[in-house]
Amino acid sequence: MEIQTLRPQTGAKTPSKRVGRGIGSGMGKTSTRGHKGQWARSGGGVRPNFEGGQMPMTRRLPKIGFNNKRFAHVYTTVNVQALNAFEDGAEVGIEQLIEAGIVKKAEPYGLKIMGDGELTKKVTVRANKFTASAVEKIKKAGGTVEVL
Repeated sequence: MEIQTLRPQTGAKTPSKRVGRGIGSGMGKTSTRGHKGQWARSGGGVRPNFEGGQMPMTRRLPKIGFNNKRFAHVYTTVNVQALNAFEDGAEVGIEQLIEAGIVKKAEPYGLKIMGDGELTKKVTVRANKFTASAVEKIKKAGGTVEVL
C-alpha cells in the first residue's frame, strides 16, 4: 500500500451539485431553489432558533442558576488522603504539595483541605481553609492544623 493510492471509501464522498449550468443539466434557471420566496433569495432563510414568529423555546424557559465568577473565591483543594504521601511529623503547605506533584499550581485564595479519605500520618498542615471533617481527621491522626 502506498500513500498515493489511498482513496476514500465508495460512497463516502458525493460530488457537489453544479447548479445554474443550463437547462440540460436539470438544475438550470432557478438553480434548484424554486420560484421566488424567501428561500430563493440570496442570504434568504431564517436564523437558527426562529420558530415562525411565536415566542422561541429559549425565551419561554426560565433562566436558572447563578455563577458568580467575578467575585468567586477559588481555592486549590486537596483531600486529607493525599497527605499520606508525606512522612510523619512533616509540615505540609502549598509549596510542599506542588513539589510532591499533588497539585499543579496555587490558586489566588490559597489552599483548602477537604475531608475525603483517611489520614494515617501525623502531619502539621498549613492552609487557608479547612472543612470540619478534615480538621477532625487530621487531629484524630495526631496532627495539627494551622490556618493562614
